[in-house]
Amino acid sequence: MEKKPLGRIGIIVIVLVVLLLIVSWGVGIYNRIIPMNEKVSTEWSNVETQYQRRADLIPNFVNTVKGAAEFEQETLTRVIEARARATQMTIDPSNITPEQLQQFQAAQSEVSSALQRLMVVVERYPDIKATQNFRDLQVELEGTENRIAVARNNFNDAAREYNTFIKQFPNNLIASLSKFDARPYFEAQEGTETAPTVQF
Repeated sequence: MEKKPLGRIGIIVIVLVVLLLIVSWGVGIYNRIIPMNEKVSTEWSNVETQYQRRADLIPNFVNTVKGAAEFEQETLTRVIEARARATQMTIDPSNITPEQLQQFQAAQSEVSSALQRLMVVVERYPDIKATQNFRDLQVELEGTENRIAVARNNFNDAAREYNTFIKQFPNNLIASLSKFDARPYFEAQEGTETAPTVQF
């Protein structure tokens, strides 16, 4: 019995099967990128929530300190202004750029620095430090700073997993076609690599 060569229909069927496999493969990769992308956005929302929590605590903290009539007004003003600048920044997590993240991080660092200066000045006022309200707010702020650090680490972890996946071949082809770009990371602030000098 003689074998018949593949006809036109056979070739079309083979081409369609190959195309269907390629499309299924692409859809599979795309469907893996989507939840990773959403996780990065969710973790970004968690970061913003913790920074907002800190921003919400600052007015109460400032009002508690303001109770001391002779307290340095300039220090309070710096905290209030830094908070205002930081809360005005909004970033779309789906289109976050390294530049936007750097600006956001700089604004939040300014708030941290202003709060640290405030805490140093408060050391000179034992009456303020002795109030229960101040101590409670101080504990809340310290807890919030820890939550911020955890939220930033979680964001970086999600971004790293997502970035690694979309940069691997052949995933990068689907990511590029679907316009999924790499996400930036939170980075350590300048000077944090150097341990502070402690003198007694």
